[in-house]
Amino acid sequence: MREVKIGIIGFGTVGAGVVSCLLENGDVIARRTGIKLVLSRIADIDIKTDRKVDVSKDILTTDAMKLIEEVDVVVELVGGTTKAKEFILEALKKGKPVVTANKALLAEHGEEIFAAAEKSKADIYYEASVCGGIPIIKALKEGLAGNRINKIIGIMNGTCNYILTRMEKEHIDFEPVLKEAQKLGYAESNPSLDVDGIDTAHKTAILASLAYGEWFGMKPVNVQGIRGISVCDIKAANELGYSIKLLGIIKQKDDDVEIRVHPTLIPSESMLANIAYVFNGVMVSGSPVGETMFYGRGAGREATASAVVADLVDVALNLKFGSHRRVPAFTIGRQFRHMLPMQEIMSRYYMRIQVMDKPGVVAGVSTVLGNKGISISSIRQIEGQSADNVSLQIMTHLAKEQAMNEAVTEMEKLDCVKGKVTLIHVEDI
Repeated sequence: MREVKIGIIGFGTVGAGVVSCLLENGDVIARRTGIKLVLSRIADIDIKTDRKVDVSKDILTTDAMKLIEEVDVVVELVGGTTKAKEFILEALKKGKPVVTANKALLAEHGEEIFAAAEKSKADIYYEASVCGGIPIIKALKEGLAGNRINKIIGIMNGTCNYILTRMEKEHIDFEPVLKEAQKLGYAESNPSLDVDGIDTAHKTAILASLAYGEWFGMKPVNVQGIRGISVCDIKAANELGYSIKLLGIIKQKDDDVEIRVHPTLIPSESMLANIAYVFNGVMVSGSPVGETMFYGRGAGREATASAVVADLVDVALNLKFGSHRRVPAFTIGRQFRHMLPMQEIMSRYYMRIQVMDKPGVVAGVSTVLGNKGISISSIRQIEGQSADNVSLQIMTHLAKEQAMNEAVTEMEKLDCVKGKVTLIHVEDI
């Protein structure tokens, strides 16, 4: 039986999960593939802490570069964009296949990394970089390879989805839920990467690049997080037949592509709206396949380890049959005309405006919208508040982002408007 020596750089939560999976399921993998995945080396700056997995101390090292020399396949689970990049480029330079879960590194430096893989003719696999155990990258590269991708919309961050689910179901404000999520380990002590939308943006950039044949990086991705979402907005959305989710949105229309990440109202009966707590879901619409849906755990030790080991199996099979780069990590082949600036996108919108309860207020707000060519779908005034602070909730028809932002700026200058206007996109999926 062919043996393939595996080296893991990074023995944290995910690294320990990969080791555990290889130890528990190695015999199953061998029977299915005719390949024995041999855990040859593990490198980490800390090799003394007990990871609760049974490995020989002889395979532990603090020298990642030496590991790269000794193994057949390098698994990078360090994270970050500095040392991890060095390790991956060194492995590729030596012609060693690489498996990584590093979404930030790929989103920000993917073009350089894939160029290095192309030059050395080495494989690089990265299923675990997007949505953990959901095989969305394999689906785009292989299962949907015969399709023109029209749209990808996804819940790609379990922390944000957990927070928004708790806010919706229990009517608890953002900050208390965030603190509970941190206590439970669903959110980091510094939660910015998750709640400010950056993690979702990394994943969205990767999927957009695969769908449209150009490595976009982070520059064209418009990003907005969930800090500004209130229980008031969630209740209003529910009453209107919607839920609020943080979505990564990728669309192609008239050969132009838009990429954005922001909180969004989506119909409550939709499949995405019913994905709760830490679970992820990605909807892909293609031609001719139509709509497809991918659902599962988007993070965590077990889900991420599952994706890493699946990539290891693919790499090992490539080595066994001499079929390196049978499925290239990324292929340049531009399938769009222009990248659409955020100001040019068309969307429906939900608005919440705190105003004074006096005659002419609704007329004034409507005039501002009308002057910008924005049509109102519905408008509600929430009664029972003080005369100095009444909530107007407005749903619009399709409007251009630039016109909407200009209208908001003008509204906030009106004497009857108090504070900032809340503006949330709507997707009628």
